[in-house]
Parts: sequence; C-alpha cells; structure tokens
Amino acid sequence: MNIARTTAIRSLSYSDARTYAWSAAFVACNIVLPQLCHLVPGGGLTWLPIYFFTLVAAYKFGFAAGLLTAVFSPLLNNLMFGMPPVAMLPVILTKSVLLAVAAAFFARRAGRVALWAVAASVVAYQAAGTVAEWGMSGSLTVALQDILVGWPGILTQVFGGYLAMRLIR
Repeated sequence: MNIARTTAIRSLSYSDARTYAWSAAFVACNIVLPQLCHLVPGGGLTWLPIYFFTLVAAYKFGFAAGLLTAVFSPLLNNLMFGMPPVAMLPVILTKSVLLAVAAAFFARRAGRVALWAVAASVVAYQAAGTVAEWGMSGSLTVALQDILVGWPGILTQVFGGYLAMRLIR
C-alpha cells in the first residue's frame, strides 16, 4: 500500500462532479450510521454518529464536500426518520458546519491525513459547538452533553475517522 496515496487529501470544488458524488456517498453513510446507532438506547447521544462522515468528507475532500455533507445529512435524516428532532436541527447544523470548517482547515494545515490534525478538528468543533449551543440553549449543562455523554463518539471520530481516511484512496 502506498502510504503517500492513503494519506493524501484533496480539495474538491463545487464545479467538480466528484464533490457531489463523494458528498452523496457520505450523506448516505451519515444516514445509515445514525440509524444503526439508534438501535441501542442512547446510541445517538453516546456515539454522535451524524458527525462522523462529515469529518471524513471535509478532511479528506475539502470544505465543499464537507459543507454539503454537514447540511444535507441532518436535514435528510430529519425528513426521513424524524431524527434529529426539528428543535435540535439548529444546534446540529451549527456543529456540523463548524466541523466542516475545522476539518478542512486542519487538513490543509497538515497537508495529509495526520492524527493530530484530525484530533484538532474534533476538539475545535466541539469547543466552538459547545459555546454556540450554550448561547442557543442558555444552558451550559445542555451544551456540555456532547462531551460528557458523547465522549465515546468523540474518540471514535478521532481514531475511527483517522483510520477511515487512511483507507479511502
């Protein structure tokens, strides 16, 4: 396996058809994964599955693919399954977009798939997302829920996301 090839990142643009193909694939994965996690009580809150493929899309293929995945994943999940609930869409969309921004930024800084940059992406969106949710909800306790309850999902995003990106050629 060519290590340079597996650690490479691309920045696809909105004018590139591959952006939409990859985004559609990641949105589909972001529909299936939450459904699997929701089979376990509290699975969505614990594993934070709606963010996983947004991280991969934005980090591996750039902001355009990440933003498309970040916006369409929660909206389609809500339309198809009622999850996340409409009341949670503003927070989840905000965090998803923050993740797309952070992942694209740190991927560009690293220039390749690097564990430190994937971790920095997750930490950055969680920190900014917590502040944003605190402002939206008015409750620090609610805002900290993703971190306090969702730490397994955060670790999965970092290590699982890193491994997934290494496997995508």
